[in-house]
Amino acid sequence: MRPRPFALFNADMSLPPTPRDTKDWTWTLERRCPDCGLDASEVVHEELGMLIRDNADRWQPVLADPDAAQRPRDDVWSPLEYACHVRDVHLVFAERVTRMLAEDDPLFANWDQDQAAVDADYAGQDPAVVARELADAAGTVAGLYDDVAGAAWLRRGRRDNGSEFTVESIGRYHLHDVHHHLWDVRG
Repeated sequence: MRPRPFALFNADMSLPPTPRDTKDWTWTLERRCPDCGLDASEVVHEELGMLIRDNADRWQPVLADPDAAQRPRDDVWSPLEYACHVRDVHLVFAERVTRMLAEDDPLFANWDQDQAAVDADYAGQDPAVVARELADAAGTVAGLYDDVAGAAWLRRGRRDNGSEFTVESIGRYHLHDVHHHLWDVRG
């Protein structure tokens, strides 16, 4: 499993930190990921909504597992923590895609994934609630991708680190992220 970025301790100081992931994952837009096997460059943008929904469906049995909240190692998120992150990834990408479709070349502020994990107490959340929230968030962003047509796929946006995306490339990047995290928990 790929450890997630450094997450500070939970509010009750019960969980150790996980190592920070400092890679720039935009390379996954150009070639197959050697870990999870997804080649996002081959994804047809018209299928993004369907693929996002399929991924969300595949999280449901993960979260139904009685051991979903257990970390496999102290330095690796539990399946529940990964699922909380994936839910929030869907929400962040929904906001970014919405802005890209409504604004000219929006600049996205950094999303501090580590702080989000601490603030939301990922490890303390209810897996059944997270399963519903993940499915709902995936459905929302999948619907956005379903509604994109024609030249709108080429609308642009930028992360604060300088990475530039089109609606199509951010969708493929998004898909790799959630696909990879499912691979993280399933191996």
